[in-house]
Amino acid sequence: MSMNPTVLVLPLLAAAIGAPLLHAPAAKDSADTEVIAVTRDSHARMTVPVRIGTAGPFRFLLDTGSQNTVVSSDLATRLALPAERRARLVGVAGTRDVQTVLLDEVALGRRSYYGLTAPVLEQRHIGADGIVGLDSLQDQRVLIDFTRQLIAVSDAKSLGGNAGFEIVVSARSRSGQLIMTDATIDGVRTAVVIDTGAEISIGNMALLAALGRKGAQLERTMLEGVTGHSLPAELAVAKRLQIQRLEMTRAVIAFVDAPPFAALKLDRKPAILLGMRELRAFRRVAIDFQTRRILFDMPDTALGPLPW
Repeated sequence: MSMNPTVLVLPLLAAAIGAPLLHAPAAKDSADTEVIAVTRDSHARMTVPVRIGTAGPFRFLLDTGSQNTVVSSDLATRLALPAERRARLVGVAGTRDVQTVLLDEVALGRRSYYGLTAPVLEQRHIGADGIVGLDSLQDQRVLIDFTRQLIAVSDAKSLGGNAGFEIVVSARSRSGQLIMTDATIDGVRTAVVIDTGAEISIGNMALLAALGRKGAQLERTMLEGVTGHSLPAELAVAKRLQIQRLEMTRAVIAFVDAPPFAALKLDRKPAILLGMRELRAFRRVAIDFQTRRILFDMPDTALGPLPW
């Protein structure tokens, strides 16, 4: 048995990115399209009802930036979840070793995932009972409809294909995380990761330097993380963020030298974790892990019937 713990990269309040899966999920119980009503937590992140075996539902954050599904220590104790090996968690604000537990079954609506190994974190830092990560979302399309306040999880065909989306962006996959590379921020070519667990967008120091902002007097803030760590960051506003034909103005970015960028090999070139503040500018956003595409429904599109 290796003496070195498994390395994970998980979200910290405003940011999250992926790392190798602790345990690949078993075959999924595929059903009809699952539409899930969502609520928002105190940080305006989206939460969904999740069942653990026959227990629940519990309130979990939906986080496309987190590689693994996470449970709170309170929930792990209440359900007497069996302990697994320890793992090293790498987050925006710091790194720590954590206990993991075995989840025999995780159910999101009618869709179930089996045999997941989940890190355990304190509920007061998560702000929910747990986090739905990429290990519960692979090979699916996640459709977030901001107008109707719902999330749909299924295959692309069941969700209406690409109809109604004006912009479809191809991405590359790294450790299960989709990374868009055809993007610029104020003219600087930048890698973009969609992070539904983040309220504010996070930029790396390479982007700050490329924008000519390094050393400038910027507003400072603190990022508080689910590990209990905090890290100072510098705030700036980008005039224009462009992904192919998609354009956003006045994107607020917190710049920080965060370990997760290095874990995804995104620390040496400009990169950003795109948070919910910017994503809510659209009517719908679809993240298709099977075809490695991100789809955007522009805000001036007329609101029509659900496509499924």
